[in-house]
Amino acid sequence: MPAGLIALALGGFGIGLTEFVIMGLLPEIATDFGVSEAAAGWFITGYALSVVVGALLVTAAVTLLPRKPVLIGLLVLFIAGNFLSAIADSYPAMLIGRIVAALCHGAFFGIGSVVAAGLVPAHKKAGAIAIMFTGLTAANVLGVPFGTFLGQNLGWRSTFWAITIIGVVALIGIALMVPRAKRTKEGADASSLRSELGAFKSGQVWLSIIVTILGFGGMFGAFTYIAFTLTDVSGFDPHAVPWLLVLFGAGLFVGNIAGGKAADKSIDKTLVVILAGLVLVLVFFALTAASPVATLFSLALMGGFGFATVPGLQMRVMHFAATAPTLASGANIGAFNVGNALGAWLGGVTITMGLGYTSPIWAGAAITAAALLVMIAAAAAARPGGAAQSAIAPEAAPDVVREPEASPVA
Repeated sequence: MPAGLIALALGGFGIGLTEFVIMGLLPEIATDFGVSEAAAGWFITGYALSVVVGALLVTAAVTLLPRKPVLIGLLVLFIAGNFLSAIADSYPAMLIGRIVAALCHGAFFGIGSVVAAGLVPAHKKAGAIAIMFTGLTAANVLGVPFGTFLGQNLGWRSTFWAITIIGVVALIGIALMVPRAKRTKEGADASSLRSELGAFKSGQVWLSIIVTILGFGGMFGAFTYIAFTLTDVSGFDPHAVPWLLVLFGAGLFVGNIAGGKAADKSIDKTLVVILAGLVLVLVFFALTAASPVATLFSLALMGGFGFATVPGLQMRVMHFAATAPTLASGANIGAFNVGNALGAWLGGVTITMGLGYTSPIWAGAAITAAALLVMIAAAAAARPGGAAQSAIAPEAAPDVVREPEASPVA
């Protein structure tokens, strides 16, 4: 395994921790700043919206620059945002810190996906992307419980100081272990903002992004209100919820790795099977949520199937973006967060309508079923003329090769 993948995964770990750990610290933060929990919720909402903006605008702004220095610069932004959060003395200052940290999120994972794919042979590219996203899943399994424990015992600021330090270590790792990305002359000539925007002329790029929004939205719609389901429907004690979420995080970790390996063999077939499996898991969860034992299995499987789509979807977008994958890759990261917002909104609507705490799971199943239909249509549309084979064959994936250090394009 290239050492650069470990450095990228560490960066992903820090970013994932920044995004999710605050959910367990909102009561302490709200009390410290003297605001309601609803107002403190903007530390989450503002972060998500900033991720979408950064995924598009920041990626577009840096698309002509060498990728390794860009990744380093993004981590500097990440470190600055968490430093501002750690020293924030007011609600607005904290919100600014969250927004600054989030601006790097989409661009880091978008550009990092391209860099990760370039570190390995063509038949291992989806697996390399999965390794980078392992940092994000590890943040859920290990980082969030530990970060919450740290914040509750040493003050919530200690968690953001720890994240800041993780960012510094990741920056050093990328500086030392990630080689300068390289391209063929054809790839270098294509690397312009116009060509990056031109990637969006591909209907398959848009179909892949739609599948990302719907597929991830389905899982997140069920997950957003999972604490209410676990306590009010499944009958678990509220203090058990954080540890139950570790089970969900373990599913994310395993699903990410398994999904990456499967996608290296056949992207489209893998995505169809995984999305179909996720629909079945969500339906099973909704039907059996009153059973604590069944809920344990559903949590792990929901995380596993939900995140198993990520490497394949990211690789699919990069493939159909051809020689200009950077902006499309970043846009797909933004699409994951759009899906998060869509799922959370629709789940909230069903609860407001009085349909109960299993209704977000049913809504998630419906959204995922829509993603499955779009994915089947996308695979079918790509098939004529052998295009589908290129979409799913690892040897047809776009490659990234090395250029001299002096090259202006990385």
